Amino acid sequence: MKKIYIILALVAIVGMACSMTNKKKTTRKKTVKTEKTVAPTDTLTQVELKTSLGDIVVALYNETPKHRDNFVKLVNEGYYNGVLFHRVIKDFMIQTGDGNSKTATPGQMLGDGDPGYTIPAEFVYPKYFHKRGALAAARTGDQVNPERASSGSQFYIVTGKSYSADELKQMEARLGDSKKQSMWQQLVMQHRNEIMQLQNSQDNAGLQALQDQLIAQLEAEYSKDPFTLTEAQRQAYTTVGGTPHLDGQYTVFGEVIKGMEVVDAIQSVKTGANDRPVEDVKVISARIINK
Repeated sequence: MKKIYIILALVAIVGMACSMTNKKKTTRKKTVKTEKTVAPTDTLTQVELKTSLGDIVVALYNETPKHRDNFVKLVNEGYYNGVLFHRVIKDFMIQTGDGNSKTATPGQMLGDGDPGYTIPAEFVYPKYFHKRGALAAARTGDQVNPERASSGSQFYIVTGKSYSADELKQMEARLGDSKKQSMWQQLVMQHRNEIMQLQNSQDNAGLQALQDQLIAQLEAEYSKDPFTLTEAQRQAYTTVGGTPHLDGQYTVFGEVIKGMEVVDAIQSVKTGANDRPVEDVKVISARIINK
């Protein structure tokens, strides 16, 4: 009988998620050099972010053209000039790009500002992942954004931490479980009407049979594409570090090629409520430097 309650609980959870409007954009060492880029940086668009703590240069990947072109557009329009790093979590990431932050008052909650549109996800995974120095797009949560579309302007730079081989193995197992859970919730949503009909008719045997069917389907689908880290990920996460639990969920569209010491300085500032720096850290200006 317990298994029946598992499937009903999931229906309730998914049902509640459909009515929620979570606006928060999610993206949480030792100083080491950034992992070498996959592509030669001289073939990539480079953007200089002049911040109040120093300059950061990022290279934009050509395999994520929608994110690259949108970023270039906003840079050329001056959108990023004056925005704050409104969310900073040490050993995790630094986040900026909220247009409302330009005029924010001390202590004001930030994180909802954007140009009024989203960008379709462009996952180039596992080639591009959340190693230290990765540039990625923020977004709203899966419950209100199942397609994982990116914010039109907000982005974050990964700092993260390094993992031992054993820690990474445990992380890999947890990420595999997380992938299974996500697949399970999708299956439950696909059969939600059928589940609710069986529940309303108090057909416990039917619920049990359906659950057994869905579990078998889940295991078969997962076995075709189980979660596993590549050698490049293992190398990066055990040396330079990063945030592996974000892989495959947020679009990585570039990386820092100069100024990681500035990123480290920003991640180390004192923060207050909602991880906002107590003393403002801002992007003074952004410009394309090689086009």
